[in-house]
Amino acid sequence: MPSAETAQLKPEARKNSFLAEARRHKTLALLLLALGFALRFWNAAYRFFNADEILHYFLSVQPSLLATYRASLTTAHPPLLIVVLHYWGALGHSELFLRLPSVLAGTGFCWLMYRWLKLVTDETTSLIGLVLFLFSPALIIVSAEVRQYGLLLLFSGLSLYFLEYAIQRNSARCMLLSALSLYFALLSHYSSLIVALAIGMYALVRLASTRARAGLVSAWVAGQLGALALVGFLFTHHVPMLRARGAPEAIADTYLRRSVFQPGQDHVMLFVARSNIRLFHYLFSQAAVGVVALLLFVIAIVFLFRGKRSANNDLRPLDWQLALLFALPLVVNCALATLRVYPYGGTRHNSYLSMFAFPAIAVALSRWKPQWTAQKLTVVALILLVCNVFPTPLGEYIPIKDQGRTRMAKAMNSLNAVPAGSVIFTDHEGGLMLSYYLCHDKVVQLAQPLSRLLTEGCGRFSVVSVGEWIFKDDTFEPDLRDARHLYGWKSGTPLWFFQAGWFIDKEALLRDELKQAGCTAPQEFGKNIFLCRITVP
Repeated sequence: MPSAETAQLKPEARKNSFLAEARRHKTLALLLLALGFALRFWNAAYRFFNADEILHYFLSVQPSLLATYRASLTTAHPPLLIVVLHYWGALGHSELFLRLPSVLAGTGFCWLMYRWLKLVTDETTSLIGLVLFLFSPALIIVSAEVRQYGLLLLFSGLSLYFLEYAIQRNSARCMLLSALSLYFALLSHYSSLIVALAIGMYALVRLASTRARAGLVSAWVAGQLGALALVGFLFTHHVPMLRARGAPEAIADTYLRRSVFQPGQDHVMLFVARSNIRLFHYLFSQAAVGVVALLLFVIAIVFLFRGKRSANNDLRPLDWQLALLFALPLVVNCALATLRVYPYGGTRHNSYLSMFAFPAIAVALSRWKPQWTAQKLTVVALILLVCNVFPTPLGEYIPIKDQGRTRMAKAMNSLNAVPAGSVIFTDHEGGLMLSYYLCHDKVVQLAQPLSRLLTEGCGRFSVVSVGEWIFKDDTFEPDLRDARHLYGWKSGTPLWFFQAGWFIDKEALLRDELKQAGCTAPQEFGKNIFLCRITVP
């Protein structure tokens, strides 16, 4: 028989052991968070701006808030990012400074999802999820760019976290905070409509299965009515402008072509299978890892639908409720892609789906029972390390070695060395690059539709830009001919051809045409910045 003193010490020892384990987990989580932030910060500091980032910045450079809002209506997104940049950019406009809100938002999102996973699952699952969120190559990139996705992820994560906290604590105030966070998500990106649907359905089944007091339910209903009003405003004031410009059709038929169903070319079931594989390939930047991740996601959904509870805690959601939350957004987005409404596949437009896919994968991995929990985290971390060091991403992509700001600086130095009065001939993407890096003012049109040709002064030079995103082999010669007639250039007049950004669409054929136009000594600054002297034919 143990002594009374020994029996008395055992509960205390267990409590101390539990507290020590919790402190270790918290320390590990904070160390992982610091590393994830460092990776995003380094990416933001190392890479030169892409054309989309520059477009967002110049749209925000307006004399007033009202003018900024009106400028945001020319984009395919709600206005929040442009408004934030209007005030943030007034303090500084370096690449790193302008990207800092996205870096902070993207890192904060990872921590919020970790905290949410702790509310609905266990410590091991939440740590695995934190590793996935912090070191997904796709999330690192979208968290280090001047785009809408950092804000979208942050406010979507806040909405989900406050919702769960409100239900478990019966807090009407937190429910209203969840609704407010959702409003900011809706003002960030239109994919938040799918997020709102998923979180709304999850909230319905959660509230129905708990003894929520009337005040909590009333707060949720009020929040949903506010969200509907905001969506109505956006669909009244902004979406009609997008449709009038033909933006959805233009996107569906160009760089997002593979992410929307093509009638007469695609088979529905093959499109669904291919799109799901492409989604997970995008999230991990590795095809093989993406396939394994997709299988783990499916396994998790099956386990959860067949399970009873995520833990022995009545406050936590039922397993099938989590399965609904994880699977519904992917199903809805895939259905919208088959209807040609919103893309689904291997592009940044689906980065928000990580907040549903990664927790499911973490649930599946948490059921793997190695000798130590650390083994799981080590294996996941090593796989993600390979994904980051040896990426094979989908879609438009510039390799890290070709994204360095020093390459762009060398290109601008070469342009500054050309004779005063020279004409720089470029496409719309290249013109955006010149606007930020050479001219320090916009020298291209920002609002659609773009006119055929535009000429603007740029210090000692003039810039002639065409109304197409990139030069193509079948449009370069007509563009050059039209510019010659419009501006009265004489045969043999020297021009400086500049192109920078994502080179796509038969680049080799375009280079052959440039040779015929007199480009005999091209200057290349990596594979994505090109400068060459040509002559008017």
